Amino acid sequence: MLERFWAVARTTPNTARSDSAGSNGYPSAAAAWSASRRSPRAWPLHGSSASRPLGMPWSAVTGLIAAQSGANTVLKPADLEKLFPATVYYVGQSAPAQIRNSGGVKFADGHYVLASLVDTSGYSTGVAAKYQGYLITEVPIRIEGKHLPAGAYGFGFLDGDRFLVTDLGGGDVFTAHTTKDTEMTRPRPLEVTDNAAGGYRLYAGRSYVHFSR
Repeated sequence: MLERFWAVARTTPNTARSDSAGSNGYPSAAAAWSASRRSPRAWPLHGSSASRPLGMPWSAVTGLIAAQSGANTVLKPADLEKLFPATVYYVGQSAPAQIRNSGGVKFADGHYVLASLVDTSGYSTGVAAKYQGYLITEVPIRIEGKHLPAGAYGFGFLDGDRFLVTDLGGGDVFTAHTTKDTEMTRPRPLEVTDNAAGGYRLYAGRSYVHFSR
């Protein structure tokens, strides 16, 4: 505020001596203040260091933005108990989801990606060979660089380091390459974790695929 005041004080011409002029030929403090209030050019541009509320440090501003925008959150099985359906539909029948073997991500804007293994004992051998889990994504994502629209899908980690995504009718959507995490000490049947380089990992044992929004 003071910078704006003195910027106007230095640039306001003194065309006539009056009660508003100081002894040095520049406007008095009162006149300069009045001019600074009227001059649009005196106000800081949006995004400048002075555009934040007066007296509020940048740390407080960024903290406020973070609080409003939130952050992405990796979800565990306990989080999915109220989110994931108890049974899921795939190829003409429903089967129980194994919520104990599930995971997902809640994005900062409130959208979800959820995955769970499924009890496929009631399916034919052919279907069960490629259908191990159920994936629900509320937003488009990329799995190993391959685009997947929002929706519900079946998936399976297959021999030959392959990850297969299928539609609810059992048709193949795409196949992606999986990676072995040899450093994992306690592999789980299924889980979702952060990926150090960005995005997330969907694991089945030590095998995983990378996905991101």
